[in-house]
Amino acid sequence: MYKQKLVLVGNGMAGLRCVESIISKDPTAFEITIFGSEPHVNYNRILLSTVLQGNTSFEDITINDRNWYTKNNIQLFTGETVIKINKETRKIITDKEREVYYDKLIIATGSVPFILPVTGVDKEGVIAFRTIEDCQKMIETSRKHKKAVVIGGGLLGLEAARGLLNLGMEVHVVHIADYLMERQLDSTASLLLQKELENQGMNFLLKKETQELIGTERVERVRFKDGTELEADLVVMAAGVRPNIQLAKESGIDTNRAIIVNDYLETSVPNIYAVGECAEHQGIVYGLVKPLYEQGEVLAKHICKMKCNGYQGSVLSTQLKISGVELFSVGDFLGDGTTKSITTFDELDSVYKKVVFQGRKIIGAVLYGDTNNSSRLLDKILKREEVSSEEKRDLFQSPSTAEGLIASMANHEIICNCNAVSKGAIIEAVQNKGLTTTEQVKQCTKASGSCGGCKPAVTELLNYIQSNLSTQDEKQTAFCSCTTLTEDEVVYKMQLQDVTTVQEAMDVLEWENTEGCSTCRPALSYYLGMIHPEYEIRQQTLFINEKKNATVQSDNRYSVIPQMYGGMTNAKDLRKIANVADKYDISQVAVTSEQRIHLMGVKKEDLPGVWADLDMPLSSKYGNTVQNVKTCIGEHVCSCDKQQSLLLAVDLEKRLEQVSTPYRIKLGISACMHNGAGSTTKDIGVMGIDRGWEIYVGGSSGRNVRAGELLCVAGTNEEAIEIIIGFIQYYRETANYLERTWQWIERVGLIHVREVLFDSELNRQLSQRLELGRLGNEQVELYDVRPR
Repeated sequence: MYKQKLVLVGNGMAGLRCVESIISKDPTAFEITIFGSEPHVNYNRILLSTVLQGNTSFEDITINDRNWYTKNNIQLFTGETVIKINKETRKIITDKEREVYYDKLIIATGSVPFILPVTGVDKEGVIAFRTIEDCQKMIETSRKHKKAVVIGGGLLGLEAARGLLNLGMEVHVVHIADYLMERQLDSTASLLLQKELENQGMNFLLKKETQELIGTERVERVRFKDGTELEADLVVMAAGVRPNIQLAKESGIDTNRAIIVNDYLETSVPNIYAVGECAEHQGIVYGLVKPLYEQGEVLAKHICKMKCNGYQGSVLSTQLKISGVELFSVGDFLGDGTTKSITTFDELDSVYKKVVFQGRKIIGAVLYGDTNNSSRLLDKILKREEVSSEEKRDLFQSPSTAEGLIASMANHEIICNCNAVSKGAIIEAVQNKGLTTTEQVKQCTKASGSCGGCKPAVTELLNYIQSNLSTQDEKQTAFCSCTTLTEDEVVYKMQLQDVTTVQEAMDVLEWENTEGCSTCRPALSYYLGMIHPEYEIRQQTLFINEKKNATVQSDNRYSVIPQMYGGMTNAKDLRKIANVADKYDISQVAVTSEQRIHLMGVKKEDLPGVWADLDMPLSSKYGNTVQNVKTCIGEHVCSCDKQQSLLLAVDLEKRLEQVSTPYRIKLGISACMHNGAGSTTKDIGVMGIDRGWEIYVGGSSGRNVRAGELLCVAGTNEEAIEIIIGFIQYYRETANYLERTWQWIERVGLIHVREVLFDSELNRQLSQRLELGRLGNEQVELYDVRPR
């Protein structure tokens, strides 16, 4: 069997991660050759600062040793640079005059340090901080010289400065901006960081622009444009990097700041791809490891001809790797006129936290001094989750111990952001493979194998798994940090003790934190609603009165949404809406993708009048409920009959209105195979075919799109409704709180779900329980039928 020839130019982290993924997906597809300019195997460049600081050795940061290349039949050429790509003959040429043909070529040349264009940069003692050789030069210099100047007060510069301090040098950090790490921090967090680093022994010169490096053969002084000077035996250039695109430019591949790629990391030349710091996607060049790994995963799937949605960009987060400093930033932490923020500042203990909101969604955060909640914040940003008032209240509360933090995390929450490794994945690996050390966890799951920032959390999780707080069953993880009971135990005891309120549940079950937390209070409330339908209808009434009639906006005005089942309305209701908009001077009126009209910018004092004049049912997107059904009236390519799909949508919405769920459920109904409502990427999607309806479940139309799986085919509208209602009720009864439909399906299995729903008697009972719970006209005994 012919193997295609795959050549990787660059032996760095992004390219090698892509190759690892290709091998894992199809180990026999390619004959792989790798060229690296450095004389080393693949190593973790992010951890160079820890080598300089004396915490690790080169062996510790090696990712793939020679045996790995041999084991995977990879031909590796180190210390050899590709200097030319012949696109016509599909051949590369190296600086050692080696010629290699390729079928697929991946360019992963990374970046090169930016060296300030000033006089004297060629003098001895002026170096960059990019390679293991740079580390070795600094270590050697520190043995003979003592005065070091680091130019650049960003992430890399500060880590280099900390390392030089550890080597016994006197260190000055020169930065052109007003404050340190201005791209990752706001001014308050930066000032706290500066004070801490000054206490550690660093000196800072801010708002300084270098003019010249002075000396004979070796650098002796740094002169600035304001005329001042600073003595220096060593000058480290850490003022940033530039994408290494010279090879691509000279080979006729389209470039801008970096090599231009599409969503599948394809360049302008067929069969040539680019990943990592040398690639530019939608105008953005990424320099952090997580986006580069995400790019590599997409490219691996594409090259291996697997189904793939393409790379959609990344949310950036930063952690500083300096002993004694806890610092984390993510997303848009500065905000603008459209955002609001919550900030706490404990100057006594130097703890600063700022979380930025767009509406009810978190879009950015800065944490200094206490980063325990960084994973949870990042998870909410990535998933674009709305934050409830209760969660907002508890947002800045951290567990008193690292053990408590680990216990409070849900299994789906991410421990290692660089490699997207969840708490549950680590637990599963430890239990199934008998892992006992952090190094074994890293080798098995890659958790803590990149930036190393999550290593303490991985260690704590490992200790937690091995302690009496956890059994060998992943499902037996404690419900939250307020109790040692598991989620299953909590639900069982709530039924056994017949508790009827959240506070009673916490009292009877002997909650350690008598007030509960943002993890357990909403979960307990949800489970009470499942156990006691009258509790659910009582809560739903409160919900309608307090939340449904209007949703507060970021400008403290309100949004009111008249209900239009299935997106259908009439002239009378439209006139009402128009008259209300005129009467109360509501200038912002929008039609959303769910075919609902939003009246936005309503003043608080006008709300009673707006409600009274509308005199219509109102809709709300707030909370974990079944959302409005998305339909499609028509596209320019589609003239199929839409009537049945609209009738189905109306009927479903009326029967599922405000039904509470573990996580909000999105539905889409497409009249035909043109799929105008995007039904295949919804939690539940229905698509019309010649013999009825195809029903898909477990899809997701978020940032990371997931295609739904075909559950079944229903012949009529009524059959489709029965299946959908049964599916939702079984999900309500057996899913964990905040567990998405696709996560639930992965856990219990689609075949099992089919077995339940296709049993006519079980499905009838499920439908009855949902209807009784929705109406609240009698109590229903809930049996825990979770798959074991």
